[in-house]
Amino acid sequence: MQVQAELVRRRVVHVSPTGKKRSFSCNHCFAQMVFCGDCGELYRRVHWNNHGCKSIVWRCISRLEPGSADTNCTNRTVNELLLQEVTVTAINQILTERGTFLKQLQANIAKAVVSADTLSPDGIQARLEELQKELIKKANNKQDYDAIADEIFRLRDQKEQSELDSHRREEVMNRIKELKDFIAGQETDITEFDEALVKKLIEKITVFADHFTVEFKSGITIDIEA
Repeated sequence: MQVQAELVRRRVVHVSPTGKKRSFSCNHCFAQMVFCGDCGELYRRVHWNNHGCKSIVWRCISRLEPGSADTNCTNRTVNELLLQEVTVTAINQILTERGTFLKQLQANIAKAVVSADTLSPDGIQARLEELQKELIKKANNKQDYDAIADEIFRLRDQKEQSELDSHRREEVMNRIKELKDFIAGQETDITEFDEALVKKLIEKITVFADHFTVEFKSGITIDIEA
């Protein structure tokens, strides 16, 4: 399941605020995860040699490619070690306040269930089959069937959207379950950066001048001052 999720992640094409499509660029866990809070662009991993001092940093792409943005972004460059520290802090905050976050996860589950309270793809398909029979009957009797045809086209679109929504809900529920299982099984804070854990739990990290916003795949968002 994790391998499949990673393959899907690599196929995703991010469309920047300027309309430029950006595909998967490296296999690092932070790839396509770190975003600029100022201009909305992705951050890219860079090997930096600053006066002989070598380090790995993440920079906003619009700073690396000045001509690609409408305005010059001035958001900060972030050392990779700081990004690692931020993710560890965010995960530990969930563990420290597990009672509060478990209630939030339960609320997210309830929200997903409520959003599912619509006609299912199977229900729509059953209605489509009924309408198709009516259409054939009217066509054979040389009666007008334009209204039925319009309804069939509308329901086909609705079925496609319902299937997409159902898949998204399933994904959300799976991500919520993963975080609940992690909280239940992790009795102490984590002490080291875990790349696999970041890929599994975290959806997005947004960089601002004075803080980071860490969004988990379960729907939980945490601000970390750093």
